[in-house]
Parts: sequence; structure tokens; C-alpha cells
Amino acid sequence: MKRIGFLSFGHYQAVPGSRVRTAKDVLQQTIDLAVAAEEIGIDGAYVRVHHFARQLASPFPLLAAIGARTSTIEIGTGVIDMRYENPLYMAEEAAAADLISDGRLQLGVSRGSPETALNGYESFGYRPSEGETDADLARDHLDVFLQAIDGAGVAAANPQMTGSTGYLPILPQSEGLRDRIWWGAGSRATGEWTAAQGLNLQSSTLLTEDTGVPFDQLQAEQIELYRAAWTRAGWEREPRVSVSRSILPLIDDESRHYFGLRAQADSQDQVGHLDANTLARFGRSYIGEPERIVEELANDAAVAAADTVLVTVPNQLGVEFNARLLESVHAIGAELGWSKEPQIQA
Repeated sequence: MKRIGFLSFGHYQAVPGSRVRTAKDVLQQTIDLAVAAEEIGIDGAYVRVHHFARQLASPFPLLAAIGARTSTIEIGTGVIDMRYENPLYMAEEAAAADLISDGRLQLGVSRGSPETALNGYESFGYRPSEGETDADLARDHLDVFLQAIDGAGVAAANPQMTGSTGYLPILPQSEGLRDRIWWGAGSRATGEWTAAQGLNLQSSTLLTEDTGVPFDQLQAEQIELYRAAWTRAGWEREPRVSVSRSILPLIDDESRHYFGLRAQADSQDQVGHLDANTLARFGRSYIGEPERIVEELANDAAVAAADTVLVTVPNQLGVEFNARLLESVHAIGAELGWSKEPQIQA
């Protein structure tokens, strides 16, 4: 059995055809979609975080609101760019969202990806130390964040206020949160590094390397290396692994109108440059009749290896459209032996 979640990039723009025209629209509709997804039987509601763009940017108020409106669905990110984060304030926000949701937070973090702003994290007040890269900055912030949610003392106590000396931890704390932190890994080497840190693995629809093999096989190799590194590190718990997929069942005239012409064009992997120095392999989309998608996903090596599948949704088409899409994805998962029965009939 696998968990199925949806992943929303949270695009909003006042353009023809968009049903998500403002930031208010995308925030409120993401909450409504999470509620609908829980009723359908979907296991997770995840959001992508981007800065300086017409997309979702500040995840914790949104995650807390979803947590307050739902009762069972996992709430998470895929991913938060740690270069931008104050790790101590983030530890407070993460614990609060986790407590509100009764321990359902699944927090995906990473270095981030190419973005609209040039070194935008510097505008937030963060720069790599001398001799470090922005990837080092992200991992430095991660280290402080993990220490904080582990309850380490991070600030000297004021004896006049506390009657004692020593160091104070970030409050609140949320028990078990440390085991629900994920790292978004874009390569096989980063997957092994993720295991060494004791973090769950999130692997997206692209990898920042190309060996010539199909995307799903390369991603499956990343997962295998991650699990081997986890075993070598001696961690006691069982790790979790998620992969993201674009799954667009053609179930009615509206879905065929929007995606029918893409069914053939997007059925193959693509190889291209993320930037001047980074060659990447992009995974294919699964677009077509549900029966065909069942057959194709059954042969996806990375989907077979993962325990969680995050389905990217075209959020600008609105809640009703995406709820129908997720209902079809849930049925596809049931055909593949992934899904539990819906908790509430939609």
C-alpha cells in the first residue's frame, strides 16, 4: 500500500481561464482542496514554496489552517528553500503547525531550485560564509533547525528572569517532528547524504544529472542508494521515500480540452539545462485514459520503490476540477493496490 498526496505549486494570476486570480484565491482554494482530498481518501496535502513569484510563499499559516480544517490528511511541503529561512523562527512555526494538526506535519526542505530573483535569499538577510556556496548555506540552516526541534539550548538564559543560567530551547516543541523532516534530493549523491542525516527522502520530477537511462530507473537507483546509506548509518526507524509525478487522467470533456493534446508530447522523458552548468533529466507526464495510466504506472520503477506518490495538480483550474482529478487518481491507485477506501463519500 502506498500513500497518495497532492502537490500544489500554488500559481495565481489574473489571466484568461485561470480560476485562481489572486493570492487570496490560492490560499483559500488550497485549504478547500485539502478538505476535499481528505474526503476522497487522499493521504497528503503538500505545497511548493517559491519566493518573489505569484505562487505560494509562506507555508506555515497555510499548513496550520489546513490542519485546523482537517483531521487525518498529512500536511506538508515539497519543498521549503532553506537558504531563505531563519531556522529558529522556522522551528517555532513548524512546531506550532504540527501541534495544531496533531502531529500530521511532513516537512520537506532543501536547497531550492532556480528562481526568479537573483540570489533572492540575500534580500532576506542571508549570505554564505567565506568559502561556502549557497548549498552550504541551506545545509547550515538545516543543521540549526534540526538542533532546535530536537530541543537543544540555543539562547543564553537571563538569570534575572529565569533564576538560572544555561541555554534555553526553542518553544514550543512537538514530539516526533524530527522523524517527519524530509530533504528534497536532486541527485544520487544527495540522496546518500540525506540518509546520513537521518532524513526522509523527497525526489521530484527531475534529477540534476543524466546517465542516459530512463528517468524512473535513475530515480529508482537514487532510492536504492539512499536506502543502502540509511542502513549503513544504523538508523533504527524505517525511512520514508516520496516521488512526484504529473498524473492527468482524461476523464471528461474538460480534462481532454486542457490536456488531451499533451498526451503524446509529454509521454517521454526530457533532458535539458536548468542553468549554464546543470544538465537535468525531467520525468515524463502520465496523461491519458485511466486504464492506460494504470498500465504505465505499474511499470514505473521509482513509483514501485517509493512509499508515497505526490501528484502535482494544475491548481489554476480550481478546486472542483482538481477534486475530480484526485478522485480519479485515487481510483487509479486502488487499481494498483495503493489506496485505502475513502473515509467519507464525496
